Amino acid sequence: MNSANDTSGAAPLPTLTTLRRVPPFAVGHVRDMRVRWALEEAGKPYQVRLIDPDEQQSAQYRQLQPFGQVPAYQDGAFELFESAAIVLHIAASVPALLPSEPVQRAQVTSWVFAAINSMEPHIGAYVQLGLVDQAQAWVAERRPQLEEMARKRLAELNQWLKERDYLAGQFSAADILMTGVLRLVSNGGLLGDYPALESYFARCTARPAYAKALADQRAVYAAAAA
Repeated sequence: MNSANDTSGAAPLPTLTTLRRVPPFAVGHVRDMRVRWALEEAGKPYQVRLIDPDEQQSAQYRQLQPFGQVPAYQDGAFELFESAAIVLHIAASVPALLPSEPVQRAQVTSWVFAAINSMEPHIGAYVQLGLVDQAQAWVAERRPQLEEMARKRLAELNQWLKERDYLAGQFSAADILMTGVLRLVSNGGLLGDYPALESYFARCTARPAYAKALADQRAVYAAAAA
């Protein structure tokens, strides 16, 4: 549902702000992917604003995103940053992503925070060793501890998903965020050691909305690289 321009004469489309270009290894992992996916699942049109490093650090952008990161999101009076917060905002009006029934809604919310707080810090720290820190002298000593903690979290999540298709009943905003975390280790073989997680990841990424969101993000960076 990505749209470069709003020509309908109606209220402006929500605006997703992200980077104009990234290194090849980051394509598909930039966190606007999570927001794009949620918007596609919600069937909600949006427009994209692309920024360069200079604008990232500008005072104007820091009023929208205090840490100068991406994504940022504007929807009428709403101005949000942090991908999980944006996904929850989108999901709030889409019962398929965030149920209105209080107990189910609370479970989905718990898993949203689990993806960001319990899983991503450990998975991200482990992956960073191979992408950013590999030349550092301390990596060989630190790697076993980081891998052990990453595997511990993956094993615990694998256990939860052995008898479930999704984290909290039906597919939800929590699965969007958790899939984004698992994608960090989907190409390095680590995920293959956990069959329930591998099946879960395949199930989530087979959704048409995921494919559309990924294609749209890749198109941005392909254009920048051309």
